[in-house]
Amino acid sequence: MPGSDLRLLLDAAELAAGIALREKARGLEIEQKPGGAGPVTQADIAVDRALHDFLRAERSEYGWLSEEIEDDPGRMAARRVFVIDPIDGTRSFINGERIWAHSLAIIENGIVIAGVVHLPEMNLLYSAETSKGAFCNDAQLRVSDDVSLGNARVLATRANMDAAHWREGAPGFKRSHRPSLAYRLCLVAQGRYDAMLTLRPTWEWDIAAGSLILSEAGATVTDRGGKPLRFNNRSAQTEGLIGAGKRLHGRIANRLVYRS
Repeated sequence: MPGSDLRLLLDAAELAAGIALREKARGLEIEQKPGGAGPVTQADIAVDRALHDFLRAERSEYGWLSEEIEDDPGRMAARRVFVIDPIDGTRSFINGERIWAHSLAIIENGIVIAGVVHLPEMNLLYSAETSKGAFCNDAQLRVSDDVSLGNARVLATRANMDAAHWREGAPGFKRSHRPSLAYRLCLVAQGRYDAMLTLRPTWEWDIAAGSLILSEAGATVTDRGGKPLRFNNRSAQTEGLIGAGKRLHGRIANRLVYRS
């Protein structure tokens, strides 16, 4: 991978932060997406368009997949693809909270090779590239070591604890939640939590960058069935996600009911 790709994503994240903060200060215009897909603001759209123009100007041959720009099927033929969530945690952003992120990744033949997750209002900048480790504000990250299922600190929504998802009922781990999926992945990479999971179909732009950061911090990251993640799917979704240290990942995966 050209060394400049990660630098390009870092520059793009800084650009995104400036736009998002400016739009937030102006006052947000909020609309609801069709089909109950949640809220969107002019900041989401402005950031997405600015990132598209900036990144494609530098890498015109790369495909594009993002939350707020109409999908271009041409990405399926591209060797490398930008996968972008302009603002992950839009509800938190609207509510004036600090936990929202820009999530930027580059995919090569279905595998994430560079990723950045930036939380501007928390002064957190996570980054990773293949085989070079994961970092937060220049400090290298490492996942927590072997943890029992009962003692694990896990980031997951309450819906994921429904007994129907688990053999022998839901585990007794310590569940917490954060509104940004990208941030949840990064918190596990930091060792502040031991695992994260989401069991429903998951948009690629929510998890692409964070999945590489978590993997490069030493975790095992798969879909809910234990299969390696592949990106740039036609549906732009994965079958959920489990991310944790190797042993804990296995313990979680073995307890889950998986229906293909």
